[in-house]
Amino acid sequence: MPDVLDASPYDALLLLSFGGPEGPDDVVPFLENVTRGRGIPKERLKEVGQHYFLFGGVSPINDQNRALLDALRKDFAEHGLDLPVYWGNRNWAPYLTDTLREMAGDGRRRILVLATSAYASYSGCRQYRENLADALAALESEGLELPKIDKLRHYFNHPGFVEPMVDGVVRSLAELPEEVRDGAHIAFCTHSIPTSAADTSGPVEEHGDGGAYVRQHLDVAQVIADAVRERTGVDHPWQLVYQSRSGAPHIPWLQPDICDHLEERQAAGAPAVVMAPIGFVSDHMEVLYDLDTEATAKAEELGLPVRRSATVGADPRFAAAVRDLVLERAGDERGQEVAPCALGALGASHNLCPVGCCPARAPRPAAAGADSPYA
Repeated sequence: MPDVLDASPYDALLLLSFGGPEGPDDVVPFLENVTRGRGIPKERLKEVGQHYFLFGGVSPINDQNRALLDALRKDFAEHGLDLPVYWGNRNWAPYLTDTLREMAGDGRRRILVLATSAYASYSGCRQYRENLADALAALESEGLELPKIDKLRHYFNHPGFVEPMVDGVVRSLAELPEEVRDGAHIAFCTHSIPTSAADTSGPVEEHGDGGAYVRQHLDVAQVIADAVRERTGVDHPWQLVYQSRSGAPHIPWLQPDICDHLEERQAAGAPAVVMAPIGFVSDHMEVLYDLDTEATAKAEELGLPVRRSATVGADPRFAAAVRDLVLERAGDERGQEVAPCALGALGASHNLCPVGCCPARAPRPAAAGADSPYA
């Protein structure tokens, strides 16, 4: 039997994700949840939903979260970590508020949250914290005893997140025709966000052009590129590029777009490109459509050989990384000296989001941070 690992004071882990439709009838209601308060007409949502209808109206994200849940529970059990794992979504069932209500009913009083977003940004961190505050407010209005919630730190540079991506890039390079393999460029892909949101991502002292969001992605890309060079003996050119832009065209967003980048690489004589979606935990819709469908079609139009490397998903090394992050945070809460595990130049991220970190356009309460109303 494995030794028992100590997660105290925590008594549960919550996997918190975005959610996605699981059938054609779910698509528009799901998009209404995502865009609530923005006044977007239903006809426009039906147009946006065509991406989902290409895949039968089903986003893969929920099944991928189920696989990650299984991987976490398996890893915890095999290593003697007695910590139940729950799952809640922001925008589709199982809804966050329902899951927190279940956890409160089960007597969970100290909850750690793993968000399926590895980097600092409003949409990738603070918005999840706002959703947690909304859910706690709903439970408070029902007269329930509220649990104390903490969020695991950003894990973009944890070896258990990075190493599977290195493997994915190496495999994708090996899949390219031999005559173009050594000259292939690597496009490290992530979600585009408004430049104003990027510039204010991370703690206030890190705000600046691109903020922590861009800085963290560049650091991970460099780590992966260095590891690929060590594994293959080839120094592949690389660039951080963006995808999945949405919103009004007059608002500046991070660039270049992946399709524009493919055109530029082809025009510059690049013989092939590997698209590495480092900004995403799993192969959800924005990977399947924006890279596997749209960008791949653009590459075929250009006659440019491309391959898309895998996301981390439910890789056992990622499950082990989550276990490591849980034990790290638990030890820190108990006042023990811990040695956070991180690759690259930036070191381990903060445990507690400080005031002014990834601010919203309109201030809203956010849990699991220094400014949380739920201490």
